[in-house]
This record gives sequence, C-alpha cells and structure tokens, in this order.
Amino acid sequence: MPKPVLAFALLTTLLAVSVGCSRKPDDETVAKDIQQKLAADPDTKDANITVASKNGQVTLNGQATSPAARPKAEQIAKAEPGVSAVDDEIGVQQAGAPPAAESAAAAAPAPAQAPPPPAEKPKPKPQPVVIPAGTVIDVKLTQPLSSKTAQAGDPFTATLADPIVAHGKTVIPAGATVTGKVVDAKSKGKIKGEARLELAATSISVRGKTYPIQASMQGLSEKGKGKRTAATTGGGAAGGALIGGLAAGGKGAGIGALLGAGVGLAGGAFTGNKQIELPAEAQLAFKLTTPLTLTPTGAAAAEGDQSE
Repeated sequence: MPKPVLAFALLTTLLAVSVGCSRKPDDETVAKDIQQKLAADPDTKDANITVASKNGQVTLNGQATSPAARPKAEQIAKAEPGVSAVDDEIGVQQAGAPPAAESAAAAAPAPAQAPPPPAEKPKPKPQPVVIPAGTVIDVKLTQPLSSKTAQAGDPFTATLADPIVAHGKTVIPAGATVTGKVVDAKSKGKIKGEARLELAATSISVRGKTYPIQASMQGLSEKGKGKRTAATTGGGAAGGALIGGLAAGGKGAGIGALLGAGVGLAGGAFTGNKQIELPAEAQLAFKLTTPLTLTPTGAAAAEGDQSE
C-alpha cells in the first residue's frame, strides 16, 4: 500500500477513537444507571436512596438501612462512567429506630384524656327482717267457727287486721292472708262436759310469698287496736281483750254476749259450759311462738304500705 494511503487510514482511525472517548453519557442516564445498580446490590437494595447527576457531579440522598449500605452506595456511584465526583449526603438509620415521620409523630404529646367518671358505690343489699317470737298479730276470721261442728285439723282462713311494724317500717301490711287450723274442738255435752275450741295460726302470705308460722291463740282482740309493733304486745293485752273487748266486724256485741257468760280462755283455748261460736269477722289475737324471717324481697315490697 502506498505510504500516503496508509497514513490517511491511520489518521482516520485515531480521530474515530478520539471522538468516541470524548463522548460522555448524559446526566439522566448516569443517575438511572446508578439507581438500578443500587436496587440490585444486596447491601443497598433495601435503602431509600435517591440519585441526582449534573455535569458528572452525582449527589446521593436518603436513608441507609445499615452502616455498610452507605459506603457501598458511594462506591457504586464513583464506578459509574462519566462521574467526576460524588457528594454523599446519605444518613444511616439506627437499628430499631422508626422512620423520621414516625419519630416526629411519636414525639408529639398525646392529647389529654378526660378522667374516668367516679365508680358508683354499690347499693347496700337489703337484709332479711326478723319478727321475733312474742309478737302479737290480730286477724279477722273470714268464716265462722263453732265448737259444735269443728274438728281437730280443720283449716280456717283470716286476714291480718292491723299491720305489723318493725324498725319503724311496715313489714306486713293489713289485709295479708293468714291461715290456721283447729287444734282441738269439743262440743258441749248434753249431760256433762265443757265445750272447747283451740286454734293456731300456721302461715301468712306477704306479697305473694307464703311463710310458715307458729302462733298460739291469745283470745279475742280489741277492735281498732292499730299497728302491732314487733314483740311489744304480750298475751296480757289479749287476755284483757277477752274480758272487756268487742267482737269485730261491726257486730256491736260484748264478748260475754258473743260467747256466753260461762266462756273463758284457758291454755290458749276457749272453754265454757255452752257451745263456742265465733262468727265471720270476729277478731282474734295470736302470738308468735317462734321468730318469723321475711326475705328481703318480701320485706322491701311491704315497706310501701304504711297502713294505719
């Protein structure tokens, strides 16, 4: 080959190489390449790093998730063709520390909460009411009773004539149903033998609940006696009523006229030389021989009745 031609070919090749070496990648391509390499590298793939490039000057920003991620990111950026300098502004997030936004939210003071309302004091539970032995209860018969026809074991019914009061409150209202039985009954014989009629109260109903009681008869009670206070009236008052009281129910007859001149009270029973006849609405007195305990429900319900 002639020397001029060879010299020309060599010059052309040198110019092509010189032009190729002088051509640098643009800033967008540099930044994109570095970003892709950071995402692929095991040390930097979880880091939140942004890349900016201008005239070969690369700036790295964001948070590295480990101490090794920051130098590795800087190394990747410096190895990129066309990069002349790297400005590393990457922060390293401490292990276990929340992101900056979460830290700011956590540092903000929590709004003050209103104090809880005071707890309600528990209401005291109602206690049973005990009516002691010795309390006298006055009842009105709802049926006639006779020593001539009655037999031991026969039932009878009555209603409470006066309310029973305990601790200043009515615990059994007037009108409560009282049941009883004939304990002993003997008819007056034609030739000899006294008539006898003995009664006992066996139960009382208060607000739909029936309570068994043991109460012996004390005699006829005085009409209009009023409230009976628990265990304050004894058998002596009832005995006096037998002598001077009036029969209940508006009959208007004295005890003597009602039962006869020869009738008296002995051992809790009427006895006499004539038949003993007790009309309906006759008012009798019984005395509790054992205490009566009312449940809280029954006693509380009865407190609403303050019958005189």
